[in-house]
Amino acid sequence: MKQLSAHKSKSKGVSYAKWGYIFIAPFFITYAIFTLFPQMLTIYNSFFENYRSGLKQVGPNFVGLENYITLFTPDKNGTIDILKYAGNTVVLWIGGAIPQIVIALLLAIFFTSYRLKIRGQQFFKTVIYMPNLIMASAFSMLFYTLFSPVGPVNQALLEWGVLEASFDFFAHKVSVRGMIMLMNFLLWFGNTTILLMAGIMGIEQDLFDAAQIDGANSVKVFFKVTLPLLMPILVYTIITAMIGGLQMFDVPQVLTNGGGTPNRTSMTLIMFLNNYLKTSKNYGMAGAISVIIFIITGILSLVVYRSLTKQDN
Repeated sequence: MKQLSAHKSKSKGVSYAKWGYIFIAPFFITYAIFTLFPQMLTIYNSFFENYRSGLKQVGPNFVGLENYITLFTPDKNGTIDILKYAGNTVVLWIGGAIPQIVIALLLAIFFTSYRLKIRGQQFFKTVIYMPNLIMASAFSMLFYTLFSPVGPVNQALLEWGVLEASFDFFAHKVSVRGMIMLMNFLLWFGNTTILLMAGIMGIEQDLFDAAQIDGANSVKVFFKVTLPLLMPILVYTIITAMIGGLQMFDVPQVLTNGGGTPNRTSMTLIMFLNNYLKTSKNYGMAGAISVIIFIITGILSLVVYRSLTKQDN
């Protein structure tokens, strides 16, 4: 009788396990419709010839790996465009990401220091984060206006006697890349600082106190306590910054009017992809470029993750 009553009471109980699946179902449904399915469609299109020539629609015709072979075929000058643009993208990302991570880390340590007890932290956090709220295209237009031949920067340099004639910042590889790197740094270092501050504030204060009692100076505390415990957040920050860097588009697109000037030295992979979609609606080549970007992103993310976490293995 006891077993029968226990069985009945168990059968009448409410199973809450199914509610967990119900609550997470909207995310997976949304992901499948708006992310997974387009990704699969992109891979599928990369094996087809499908573009518009004037008013004529060519394809879709199955061509296998021909789109990929075309991408890696050198032009008449012996240049493989996709490798050149991949190199441009990596250089532009590194130039903006390294200062971003370093300065954000220093600021995060500075603002979370219990010893310094910085006042007005909320104000500084707001000011640091504000550039992240500005649209990248608007930021690019601002820099284009500032550094144009008749812009304020040239006028100031002329008045101060630094220059004898206006300098065309957009005709030189170093200056154009420098502006793109600076803009990417200014746009994202505030967001990175907030993330790293949250990570540092999650570390137990007792660990810092114990290290100081043992005689460790600030440098040793950083490398022996802060950095190891902050590593998961730091790895996440670097990988997300890298993914964003490989998808860099709006800043160089607006600044160079889509041309990647000078001599395509600031042309990125996404700008290269956009040219196929904008000019001929070439979904086959655009799909192949997207797949290559996905592969590059996956490989680099794995390399970064393994490099920064190998000490934990």
